[in-house]
Formats: sequence, structure tokens, C-alpha cells
Amino acid sequence: MSSSYQAARQRIDTLLSRPGRVILGLVGAPGGGKSTLAARLAADYADMAVVVPMDGFHLANCELKRLDRAGRKGAPDTFDAAGFTALLDRIRHQESEIIYAPLFAREIEEPIAGAIPVLPDRRLVIVEGNYLLCDGAWSGVRTYLDQSWFVATDEALRNQWLEARHVHYGRSIEDARHWIAVTDAPNARIILQTRDKADWLYVPETALS
Repeated sequence: MSSSYQAARQRIDTLLSRPGRVILGLVGAPGGGKSTLAARLAADYADMAVVVPMDGFHLANCELKRLDRAGRKGAPDTFDAAGFTALLDRIRHQESEIIYAPLFAREIEEPIAGAIPVLPDRRLVIVEGNYLLCDGAWSGVRTYLDQSWFVATDEALRNQWLEARHVHYGRSIEDARHWIAVTDAPNARIILQTRDKADWLYVPETALS
């Protein structure tokens, strides 16, 4: 276990030593490893954790086209921020019912409603996404997070991972690099401005090598 990941586990153990549900926010720029960290933590705390990704609140492609925002997919105003915040409120105050969260299917580039069951016995809810610490339409999100971690990955490595992801899901290398330059990079600059609002900085171990 890396020192950074060991520290993450220790932080979670401290949070779980308190009574009640813990909502942990993982924040970072596109391609930085948020989903990887969330999945690893969820596996290690499998009997009590669930991951709720912000990406499930992408606006559908047809709505992005109607709003003339399809070319900026992934920008702050291409998500249903109010819907995401409302879901966090339900999760914070959940009693006995199952709450269903959406996920984002990269294979079809669309959100799928009701795909993630949040069971009432899940003590650790890991929320991961780009804009959890942003102001404006996203400002209500922070009130529901018990702790927020910023996943800080070197830009060159992050873009390398991001390019590989885009290519994996069907873009050519040229298209992937263009999308990173015109869409992902501007979004990353917005997200990096929120770094100091996080409670802790997590550096992926592969970013340390």
C-alpha cells in the first residue's frame, strides 16, 4: 500500500469511527484518477461503501444539442447541478428506502437513470466529480460533504491518461488531443482553482514515480 493510499485509508477509518453516514467527496481535473481511487476505496470497504459519480448528471446529448453546448460537453453548465445537489440531500437524510442514482455510460456517452442503488446501510458514500467544490450552481454540494479530497495528478500524466481514455472509447489520437485542448483543458483550469477548498490533497502513487 502506498503512503498516500495508506493515509487515505486512515482518514476514512477516522471518519467511520463516528456514528452515522459519511459522505466523502473526491474532486479533481478530468483524467486525474478520481474514479480509480473511488473504485479502490469501494472495494476495500465493500461491505459499507457505494460510489455515486457526478457524471451521472451529464445532460443528455439531445439536450446539449438543443442548448448548443454539445461542443463543450463536460463544462460546468452541461450538468444538472441542481439535480445532483438534490440527490445528495436525499442521501444525507436517507432512512429506510433505497435511493437510486444515475451513472454515465462512456460507451454510449449518455447518462443512465436509476443504475446505482444506494442502500440505507451504506455508511460510506463516495461522491466523485469535477465540480464538487465550485461556486454558483454547484455551491450547495459542499454542505453535504463530510470531507473533500482533491486528487492532484501531474498535468502531463493526467493528459496522458485522458488521451488513452478518449482513444479507448472511440476517438482517434488526433481527435482526442483536440478535445483535450479545447474542452478538457479549460475545464481543468476551472477545477484546479478549487483545489485550496479541499480538506486534503491526495496524490496518486503512480504520479509520484
